[in-house]
Amino acid sequence: MIPNIYQGDYRRLIIFPLILLAVSAFFIPQIKLGVDFQGGTLIIIDLEEHVDADQLRNSLALEGLSGTVKVYTTSFGEKAEVEIPQNPDLVKADSLIGLFNTKLEEVSRLEAQANANSSYMGQYLDERKNLNNISNSLFALAGNDTNAGDFENLNALKSAVSASYRSVYDNYKSTISKSIDKYVKYSSFSIQSVSPALSAQFITNALNVAAIAAILTTILVFIFFRDFIPSIAVITGALCDVFIALGAMGLLGIPFTLASFAALLMILGFSLDTDILLTMRMLKRAGDPREKAFDAMKTGVTMSVTAFFSFLILYLISMYTHIAIYSEISGVALAGLFGDIFATWCINAVVLLLHVEGKL
Repeated sequence: MIPNIYQGDYRRLIIFPLILLAVSAFFIPQIKLGVDFQGGTLIIIDLEEHVDADQLRNSLALEGLSGTVKVYTTSFGEKAEVEIPQNPDLVKADSLIGLFNTKLEEVSRLEAQANANSSYMGQYLDERKNLNNISNSLFALAGNDTNAGDFENLNALKSAVSASYRSVYDNYKSTISKSIDKYVKYSSFSIQSVSPALSAQFITNALNVAAIAAILTTILVFIFFRDFIPSIAVITGALCDVFIALGAMGLLGIPFTLASFAALLMILGFSLDTDILLTMRMLKRAGDPREKAFDAMKTGVTMSVTAFFSFLILYLISMYTHIAIYSEISGVALAGLFGDIFATWCINAVVLLLHVEGKL
């Protein structure tokens, strides 16, 4: 029979989760952004023969492709993963296409005004010259000798610029392919390239989702309980859970990607489940508060342990298959579920008991 941990001075239960939070605060700055959020190129190679990771990394660096290399064995044979940071040409191409699209709208408007009223012609020609300069820079980056001045029609110029922008990426992928051909024998490989603009969009969307989730969660919890301290306890427990999961990401080297971000949102939802379970039983049921807290803990921990073993199986599968998405999701989930036990039953429960017993 497990003793009721809330008998006696239950306030001491908060010590260990506070230590976990302090340790997490130390490791959170060490979280690395994945390709999704920092941009760059990820190459996955199906090897036909073994390759030394350090040797391949050094060989690719000689080709101007400095990055990290991992070689591992799966049930389908050996694979190599090469992750390369943002290429300067791709960064420049993204900047130029952004400037072009912004300037194109203005030039189109001035062209229409100039055709209707000749007084706008001088301003139109100046802005068209700037647009041509941007276009020529992108043409040069793509390695072609096209001149923007040869295009009278803006739609034709836009098509040529878009084609050159794609050529910059195609040329970069071709460079990668030729370099890999020199040093690796493979059956197939794939290239995933995330542009600076797209990675910035991913970050913006992730922050928006996190902000909306936090705001809606806070509003719904306050509406549901209509009591300040229990509502704050629920929100605090959920945030502590995510904080501990983030600390584990920094400690274990799990990158911040779309997959790990989704896992964090999932952990937030699971934490709210256990926190609301506890709060409902503490506030809505009659009986001794400490017994109600312990009864809720038995149910909640059973839920957490069941989910923990489910994700443990997924993590073991990821170790065998080396599928990065599986390992990122399961790693974050395992850390979050571990943290949830202490955040809910050693922080949230303590705050609620102090509130119910009139000590807070």
